[in-house]
Amino acid sequence: MGGIRTDQVLCIGLKMRKTNGLAKQPPMEMQEEGKLEESDSSSSSSEGDYHRGTWSHKLDFLLSVIGYSVGVSNIWRFPYLCIRNGGGAFLIPFFFFLIFCGIPLYFLELCLGQFSGVSSIFVWKLCPLFKGLGFLMVTVSAMMSWYYITVLAWVLYYLVNSFYHPLPWSDCSESWNTAHCIESRIKDFSNVTNTIVQNITSNSSSLYNISLVSETGIKKNATTAAKEFWQRRVLRISEGFDEAGSVQPHLIVGLIVAWVLVFLCLMKGVKSVGKVVYVTAVLPYILLTTFLIRGLMLEGSMEGIRHYLTPDFSRLTDFQVWLEAGIQVFYSLGPAWGGLITMSSYNKFNNNCFRDAIIGSLADGLTSFYAGFVIFALLGHLAAMTGLKISDMADSGPGLALVVYPEAMLTLPFPHLWAVLFFLMLLTLGIDSQFGTFETVSSGLADAFPQYFSGGKRKTLLTAGLCAVLFVLGIPFSTNGGMYYFQIVDWYAASLCVTLTSFLECVIVGWIYGADRFSKDVKLMLGTEVHVVIRFCWCIVTPLAMLAAFILTLTNYQPPTYEGYTYPVHARVIGFLLSLVPLIPLPITAVYYFRKVDGTFLQRLHKLTQPSEDWGPHVSKYKKGYNKIHHNTPDETPLLTIKRNLLGSPSH
Repeated sequence: MGGIRTDQVLCIGLKMRKTNGLAKQPPMEMQEEGKLEESDSSSSSSEGDYHRGTWSHKLDFLLSVIGYSVGVSNIWRFPYLCIRNGGGAFLIPFFFFLIFCGIPLYFLELCLGQFSGVSSIFVWKLCPLFKGLGFLMVTVSAMMSWYYITVLAWVLYYLVNSFYHPLPWSDCSESWNTAHCIESRIKDFSNVTNTIVQNITSNSSSLYNISLVSETGIKKNATTAAKEFWQRRVLRISEGFDEAGSVQPHLIVGLIVAWVLVFLCLMKGVKSVGKVVYVTAVLPYILLTTFLIRGLMLEGSMEGIRHYLTPDFSRLTDFQVWLEAGIQVFYSLGPAWGGLITMSSYNKFNNNCFRDAIIGSLADGLTSFYAGFVIFALLGHLAAMTGLKISDMADSGPGLALVVYPEAMLTLPFPHLWAVLFFLMLLTLGIDSQFGTFETVSSGLADAFPQYFSGGKRKTLLTAGLCAVLFVLGIPFSTNGGMYYFQIVDWYAASLCVTLTSFLECVIVGWIYGADRFSKDVKLMLGTEVHVVIRFCWCIVTPLAMLAAFILTLTNYQPPTYEGYTYPVHARVIGFLLSLVPLIPLPITAVYYFRKVDGTFLQRLHKLTQPSEDWGPHVSKYKKGYNKIHHNTPDETPLLTIKRNLLGSPSH
């Protein structure tokens, strides 16, 4: 693999579990799998245990978090970053951040949700001064749900067109094609000439077509049929940000279908999504394996994989490579968005969330690595067929998934079959990620206003209402200028929030609440305290890495571009303001609670950094005496506090 091997990663996880006791079986009463159905408080305990509902089975939750983390970015971003940043050498910083930053933060959020039994909007009552962090997470998730579903609309349109014969991106005879169109990137000048001659017979601007050819092959102003289908048929893109154009009917229909799918999967909360993920989380792996087997049988595939894995260790001296690896880990895993906290809040109290964190994190990282083999096998074959360099075709984002891949499908036998399978895979990957972000918003509202949205039917109406509102807000993405709006939101929406939120989470749990105190909370659930390595990551490694990433994101800022188009200043201003929107609740809630508490400045600060009275385990059998036992921290010197948070209390 050119870095930390898979067996090494698994050994680390198993060793930590063994030495930590996290692999120990809980008492028999904790092992009861019982199928708790969603019901009102009268059917649960007197304290209303699990009144919000629980996952019917542990596997439902595990597949849901895997589906939430594994998304389209694993397909269209990781392989591009890998080849751009040293090939196989990129795996070293990637798995470093995955193991020492990604897994600890993943575990932290699963513990927070499972222990408190509430969504991300209320979990931060463990430190009232930062209650705004919950609103930040819900806001970011709402923005993600708002624009991200546009990808599903695009994929659905491609999926439908995959049943047409011939495939509409396979030739230049369609109404949307221009004189620049060539059917595909072809290997030699004679083939180019043949294509141009065919175009001359069907277009009047023969001189314009001839200008596409030079002595070395195809000029830059030539475009493939696949790219023209994407730009001129799917997007029907305008000239720039200020030209919104009209709403495109096929994209509106795609948005409607996508939101209907989301509603049907989430209409009953975790009870319905827990069944859907058996298909949406598993199917992509079956399809990826199918593509890999077929890809390895193609000419040039091994050259593509060799190009993918060949390490350039000199790139490891470039700090930018490490920054991109760290950011990719966190954007892919999905901590700091609130989805992990929300989904784990429906767990049984004694569920082994450490095991789930290891499996979920490694599933995401190894899926990215595995997908790279599939992608570069196809790119290697396309390079062999066209005579181009693999690096010339390795792109990031929609251009890779919706232009290069469809073109590669044309070289395979039965291209319609492979196109259907490919876009079905993208659809399942995308809709899985949508589940977690959307459920964060709906569960946050349900927890905030239980008198209006609690209960099965009310939660269903809330889900339907949110789908309708986000659909209406997403209409601009279906216009001719929709791609420009999509990229602006995608570029700015979470650029500041993810790294800053991750940093604050570690500071709050590691130092303000205290890693030692939180470790005791984890012991209440799992039967053992947190391993010293995880504590050290919570307190030192992860927050420093996130702070560095946040600062470097600000200092290395570059405005977005699209196909050579530079966004106007006011578009970038709008994007920057969007990036600030999720941050607004942080100072507002801090000031609100600070004014609400009596006392001097230091007294108020002390009160607001102590857990609220209602913070604690959400299961009644563990609540009795909890505050007295777990919140009674001794006065001590800063050095002793540091030692206790990192190494544990002397008595333990």
